[in-house]
Amino acid sequence: LGDSLLSLVPQGPSMDASKKVDLKIIIIGALGVGKTSLLHQYVHKTFYEDYRTTLGASILTKVLAVDNTPLKLQIWDTGGQERFRSMVSTFYKGSDGCMLAFDVTDRESFEALDNWRDDFLEKVIPREQDFPMVVLGNKIDLCDRQVPKETASAWCKEKDIPYFEVSAKNNINVAEAFETLAKQALTTYKGIFESYLTDSIKLTPYDKPKKSCC
Repeated sequence: LGDSLLSLVPQGPSMDASKKVDLKIIIIGALGVGKTSLLHQYVHKTFYEDYRTTLGASILTKVLAVDNTPLKLQIWDTGGQERFRSMVSTFYKGSDGCMLAFDVTDRESFEALDNWRDDFLEKVIPREQDFPMVVLGNKIDLCDRQVPKETASAWCKEKDIPYFEVSAKNNINVAEAFETLAKQALTTYKGIFESYLTDSIKLTPYDKPKKSCC
């Protein structure tokens, strides 16, 4: 999955659950949906009300435990301006999980999810249709809602992506969303790790090329 897989050295037939795992999580979505506020609420438990646009990407880390496995999440907050789209996409490589965010009071930000998701899946290597991903509908604390919960839920259900209605301001469902994605990413990570170990012990003398007689 991410480049972080290379940092683990096989120690035995299974992954050591006590070994800390580094996972890269990236948050993408349209301009102004509250990606930075969501990240700061999760990491610092504070509402980040500075509306300066994120240029490129900024990174915060969060340490937690999932299924008795210590995790260090490296969470990448990305800019949502269309003119920075090509630059943002360069940050996709090595991601272990993706968080798609939109603003429930901004219909266009919801309609842009298809493009953001497709762009991510086209550039992540290897391409995985079931790549660990969640969708966040932010700003449910506001009254001028434009995207019904049913509409967003239906979009996510069609693509088999968990959906969370969240509020970065009031800290509603923020931790739950991040931890659900972390659990998905860890499960996929462990699967790739086990597959890597299995492939590494498949080599037998019979796999060696036969010598030619002439």
